[in-house]
Amino acid sequence: MPDPVPLPEPWSRSRLSVVVPTYNEAENLPVLTAQVMALPLPELHLVVVDDNSPDGTGEVADKLASEHPGRITVLHRTAKDGLGRAYVAGMTRALEDGAEFVAQMDADLSHPPLYLPQMLGTLLSTGAGVVIGSRYVPGGSLSQEWGLRRRLLSGWANAYVKAVLALPLRDITAGFKVWRRGALEALDLASVHSSGYSFQVEMHFRAYRRGQKIVEIPIHFEDRTRGSSKMDLAVQLESALRPFQLLHHERRSRRTAD
Repeated sequence: MPDPVPLPEPWSRSRLSVVVPTYNEAENLPVLTAQVMALPLPELHLVVVDDNSPDGTGEVADKLASEHPGRITVLHRTAKDGLGRAYVAGMTRALEDGAEFVAQMDADLSHPPLYLPQMLGTLLSTGAGVVIGSRYVPGGSLSQEWGLRRRLLSGWANAYVKAVLALPLRDITAGFKVWRRGALEALDLASVHSSGYSFQVEMHFRAYRRGQKIVEIPIHFEDRTRGSSKMDLAVQLESALRPFQLLHHERRSRRTAD
């Protein structure tokens, strides 16, 4: 992996909050935290949102917060309520705490933190509302551990959502992003409906429909080496139905406005 892209001041001192939802990530979280805290971004803040993990992830997060005073906030939720709800809680807290920019990334080390300075720099230099770390633009790549079945499933999911929602994005299901504060405020986080992985699609859809500039940059997507995936059947079903629900909700909103 290359070194993080160095940013000039005052960009490098931007108030960036990185929101990371966790559920049973006790092994991965210390590794991720060390990588994030080592970035040349002195005003970076980490927001961990734990859904009452039975493996003790919440306690691990509290210990890490004590080791990095003032730089890590831990939100303890009482139940496993879905990735989308965790992100809404973490992003809302980041905005309340004064973040200028908010990043979102997975806790399983599939999103290399070294891309964060480059994503932030791209956001600032292009005037975008959101920058996506994309697996499917030229230069992007997937871990060699991903077999043919997973590659086909991921590619099909992106093609399916693009066909339904007509979004001009290459990686519509991507979960590695940096948002401008104003862009998130314009999306009205409190009204986001998705609870599972379809949260990513809904956020992209809302940003596009509200005229936000969206930029994709290539990343290398790693494979999880510890823990297990949270993509169960219920999450897959919600992801399949959500694009149609988003269209229905938008059309109903238009009729109400008229």
